[in-house]
Amino acid sequence: MLQCNCSIFGDEESREALVVDPGDDIARILEVVAKHGFTVKAIVITHAHIDHIGGAQKLKQVTGAPVYMNPNDAELQEMLDVQAGWLGIRPPEPVEIDAPARDGDKLVVGATEFHVLETPGHTQGSISLWIPSEHKLVAGDTLFRESIGRTDLPGGDGRQILRSIRDKLVPLPDDTVVIPGHGDNTTIGHEKRFNYFLQR
Repeated sequence: MLQCNCSIFGDEESREALVVDPGDDIARILEVVAKHGFTVKAIVITHAHIDHIGGAQKLKQVTGAPVYMNPNDAELQEMLDVQAGWLGIRPPEPVEIDAPARDGDKLVVGATEFHVLETPGHTQGSISLWIPSEHKLVAGDTLFRESIGRTDLPGGDGRQILRSIRDKLVPLPDDTVVIPGHGDNTTIGHEKRFNYFLQR
C-alpha cells in the first residue's frame, strides 16, 4: 500500500541472498528468490516502520533466515499494532529480531560485503547498507531522489537526518547508486548537485 522498495541481493556463485525491507508481498519475494535459485541467508530491516518490516516474520518463517535490525528501533518494532492502527490495516505478525545491525558491522553474502552505516533521523534506529564492491547504497528512508526522509513521525529528528546524510552518505563516491526505501534510484553525485536539502 505504501509502495516500499524491497531489495533482493543474490550472489551468482554461492546462490546466497540477502533481503532488505520485506514490508509485504512475501509471495512475490519468494517467487524472485526461487526463480534465481537463491537461498535467503539474511533479512535486514533499515528501520522499523511497518511498510519496511511488516512481512519480515513471515519471510523468516519460510526461509529460516535471521532478521537483523538496529536496536535503537526496538520501541518502534514493538508498536507494529499501533502503526497498523494509524493506517487502518490489520497488524502483521510481531517480528523476532535475531541480531543487531550496528554501525561498522559487516554482513557477507557470497563474496560481497554489506557495511552497516547508522543513519538516524528518520527514526532513531535507521541504517543504510553500503556495498563497496558494487558501488551501491541501500538508503532506507534516509535519502531519496532529490529529497530526504520525513522526520515528523515518532523518533524523527530533522537535524539528525541531515547530519547522518552529510557525515555518512555524502562522502561516498559520486557514482554510488542509491536505492531508496521509496521511489526511483539516484546517485550520490546527483543528490549533491540537485537535492535541495543538501544545499543549505
